[in-house]
Amino acid sequence: MTLKNLRINSGLSQQALADYCDLERVYISKLERGLSMPSIETIFKIAEVLDMKPSELVEYVERTLNK
Repeated sequence: MTLKNLRINSGLSQQALADYCDLERVYISKLERGLSMPSIETIFKIAEVLDMKPSELVEYVERTLNK
């Protein structure tokens, strides 16, 4: 749900995030549900679209999952 929250807060649909990252919408859905793990390249792409540093994205996910 972490990626979903960040995506929604950025005002993006799954399709828009997928398009900006040159990924499939189904893959974004799998990432949001924890069914797939992103590559480093994908983390960088998503972070850029969400206007974050990749390290910030990883730290946010880590904090959220450790609650």
